[in-house]
Amino acid sequence: MSSATPPLASARKAGLFRSGEPFIWITGSGLAAAVLMVAGLLWLILANGLGFFWPAEVSQYALSDGRTVAGPLAARERVPDPGATAGTPPRWRIKVKQGNRDVTGEDFVWIDESAIRSTTKPADVIAFERREWGAFYGWVKEVRDGGNVVASGRDASWKALGALLPKALDVYEEALTLEKDRIGAVNFEKDKLRLARKKLERKGVSSGPDVEALAAKESKLQAEYDRLLTELQAVRSRVTAVLVLETAGGQEKELPLVQVVRADRPNEMGWFTKAGRYAANVWAFVSEDPRESNTEGGVFPAIFGTVLMVLIMSIVVTPLGVLTAFYLREYAKQGPVVSAVRIAVNNLAGVPSIVYGVFGLGFFIYFLGGSIDRLFFSEALPTPTWGTGGILWASLTLSLLTVPVVIVSAEEGLAAIPRGMREASLALGATKFETMWRVVLPAVMPSILTGLILAMARAAGEVAPLMITGVVKLAPALPIDGFAPFMHLDRKFMHLGFHIYDVGFQSPNVDAARPMVFTTTILLIVLVVALNLTAIVIRGRLRKKLRSSGI
Repeated sequence: MSSATPPLASARKAGLFRSGEPFIWITGSGLAAAVLMVAGLLWLILANGLGFFWPAEVSQYALSDGRTVAGPLAARERVPDPGATAGTPPRWRIKVKQGNRDVTGEDFVWIDESAIRSTTKPADVIAFERREWGAFYGWVKEVRDGGNVVASGRDASWKALGALLPKALDVYEEALTLEKDRIGAVNFEKDKLRLARKKLERKGVSSGPDVEALAAKESKLQAEYDRLLTELQAVRSRVTAVLVLETAGGQEKELPLVQVVRADRPNEMGWFTKAGRYAANVWAFVSEDPRESNTEGGVFPAIFGTVLMVLIMSIVVTPLGVLTAFYLREYAKQGPVVSAVRIAVNNLAGVPSIVYGVFGLGFFIYFLGGSIDRLFFSEALPTPTWGTGGILWASLTLSLLTVPVVIVSAEEGLAAIPRGMREASLALGATKFETMWRVVLPAVMPSILTGLILAMARAAGEVAPLMITGVVKLAPALPIDGFAPFMHLDRKFMHLGFHIYDVGFQSPNVDAARPMVFTTTILLIVLVVALNLTAIVIRGRLRKKLRSSGI
């Protein structure tokens, strides 16, 4: 009996491996590990990003050295003490966002908990969001307008601030609209006249009716510009109130009311009021322009630039990839040359993205863009028009980066279509082109959309090639505006991926910028998911339509 046991166990073990059950457990464990890693990454991003918009309570700390610090609690950690003896109780310190950078010189301060004598949460402390110098935490001591004192004392000044701030915000928006739209339009026309005059000078024309007509237009535009500038100054002069602010340490600061974006008393706000402010902060984040080196304000230009770049890339890469796949699968004679092309296409998917950026810089910007400037925009030289980075060149570079994905996906879809479908169409008298257009292309469309989904997901997150083909830290104008020809694809643009890099690694105020990294990452993930879901829904409807039509 004992001699028969090992062969029986060995046979059972061999049967277990032949059944494939261990491999099922291994692959399932790999899937579970991948899901956990993705879930952990998402949890880290969401936990650090979503709380950024919630109005945090402001605490006031009285310290043993006589100082008083006020601000939201940012972090708490154990104080490193490697030389402490065994049994020594741990020491802790807190990180407080005191704001008031123009007064104190720093946004954050570390406080040893043993140095805190008392902690309070004053109900009347105000959290200001400013257009410059970040947040301010303190009180309004006095409100002045010109030489007159409008209100004095904390409560009276707070009420006066509540009455004056909406008007100040309206005036600021009116001035901004006047400056960007009407004055911007005049400057746009003046620049066109400047280039027209320079073009005449290059032709040797220094006098005559054309020059006089340009001079008359320039004079008219200059008069309009002066009038609008006077109107702008009149609009801005409607708000002259100044706030006298007081910090927790007793320091005073004068702040023009026009510099205030928002003012809240978070310690006396209820849950529903905070939820409303949270929603308003989220909307401001996705709809406003950035401020303070991208560490404050919103990211609307980056959202716009990312979506427009992906759309242009999709418009270019889809026909290019599909036509290439159709030629390789349906028209080209199969042989070593076609096999070599397929291998090359597959290898292109593994080329580092920065290499594509260098190619886009050399071919699209320097060669194509420089040639266009010399032929059609010579009057603007040496300032380049198309011979510099822009959203069009960045989109074309990403099209080359993602075209292998579309080609491979479309080819796999073409290979999966039964040959009988093609032969049946040809047998009924259809031409080769009609067969490809009316039978094969609709059937392969889900595979094309699959490749496009993968291409959009990769293009939306790429940063390296964009850094040398058109993306910038802050774009003065969007690629689409109200000035003819309305779409300016030569302009530089902002991108969410580059915005994350810039805020996270190039910001002069790292601690203040860190929450923006996570919030922008959340927004980029949401944008990629939205673009992919749109394509997935379209692909699902196409598949359903093809099944119902019998293709």
